[in-house]
Amino acid sequence: MNEVSLSKIEDMIYIVRGHKVMMDFDLAELYGVETKNLKKAVRRNMSRFPDDFMFEMSKEELENWRCQFGTSNRVKMGLRVQPFVFTELGVAMLSSVLNSEQAISINISIMRIFTRLRSFLAMENSLDSKVSKMQEGTNKLFKIVFERLDTMDEEILELKNEKPLLPLKRKKIGLK
Repeated sequence: MNEVSLSKIEDMIYIVRGHKVMMDFDLAELYGVETKNLKKAVRRNMSRFPDDFMFEMSKEELENWRCQFGTSNRVKMGLRVQPFVFTELGVAMLSSVLNSEQAISINISIMRIFTRLRSFLAMENSLDSKVSKMQEGTNKLFKIVFERLDTMDEEILELKNEKPLLPLKRKKIGLK
């Protein structure tokens, strides 16, 4: 098998319809088969590929996808036929349809990348929640500090028997 870098495979993963997917022509290149042969094998085994495993890109989706890659190579830009788009589950199922040593080893690499992407997403979500909790705590502290400053201002004026510079019913500063 030709050694394929993980970064090359990562570059072949796109977001379509909110799913991380791979295109049929990229998978065909990785597996060392022609795209039309990959599609034939999939069509012969359509019962193995429900909608959450594989779908065909609509003309509008294809046009939008092309626009996003304006500087992409001619192969991708020159697509005339809507590609089959495979989710992680569909890529895993392809190894049973394309039963070659190269297909199996490439599938293992692809599954590892999808797993890594999932762990990065989980880590990102964890960090987002931690930052949100820190922001909530900081907001509470600022509120307490501003309230205490307002109270101290009023107490100092009372001790000095002075009139407040600002009316007592003023709009208070700070976070609400």
